[in-house]
Amino acid sequence: MRFELVTVPCLADNYAFLLKDRAGGACALVDVPEAGPVLAELAARGWGLTEIWITHHHADHIQGVAEVVAATGARVTGNAADAARLPPLDRAVTPGESFDFAGEAVQVIDVPGHTVGHVAYHVPAAGVAFTGDSLMAAGCGRMFEGTAPVFWESLQRLAALPDETLIASGHEYTASNLRFALSLEPDDPVIKSRAEAVAQMRAAGRPTVPSRLSEERQTNPFLRASRPAMKAAMGMDRAGDAQVFAAIRAAKDRF
Repeated sequence: MRFELVTVPCLADNYAFLLKDRAGGACALVDVPEAGPVLAELAARGWGLTEIWITHHHADHIQGVAEVVAATGARVTGNAADAARLPPLDRAVTPGESFDFAGEAVQVIDVPGHTVGHVAYHVPAAGVAFTGDSLMAAGCGRMFEGTAPVFWESLQRLAALPDETLIASGHEYTASNLRFALSLEPDDPVIKSRAEAVAQMRAAGRPTVPSRLSEERQTNPFLRASRPAMKAAMGMDRAGDAQVFAAIRAAKDRF
């Protein structure tokens, strides 16, 4: 693999991610919940940092940006449409465009729903999509600023990526998300198996993200709202996909 991906635990249950070009000096950091763990990881590996990519404006994803920039001189990238709520941007991007990282394209994907200005970053050459609090491991973010149809369409954009894509999401919520998934489909053997594997990973102190998109399609209830079995589980056999998604999100909020 040309690129090395490192998951950096931050705060109580956040993650930042480092993406390093093995052949050169380029290194990107995605979201900065806090500076200390990120700077410690960089120092331990002897890496410099060239770029920071921000997914959305919430404090637990940006509050360490200024300190990391001061320590490394990294350039900051974020959504131009949300620039007023982000740290100062060196590169303001628009969903649908791409920019260069180590000679490879980084695709900026529009994923509003959790927040209206949320974006994801897909790096096809590295086989990874940084999804923040949009699509998450076995779940999705709370719908703070968007609507159900908008959020559902955002998730469909991510679900259209290649099966093998790693989904690098922003929190360690996987175990609780799978408990919720099993409350909806208690007899699903694939969800059961993933829940057992996640329990073992957490017992060993290992992060459960990133996860494979193929696994999310099989076990994430928020990607399954269009399936007849999920509609039946929700008692919404004739409802539209976005309506079912809204009901699943509301049920998770109460779970």
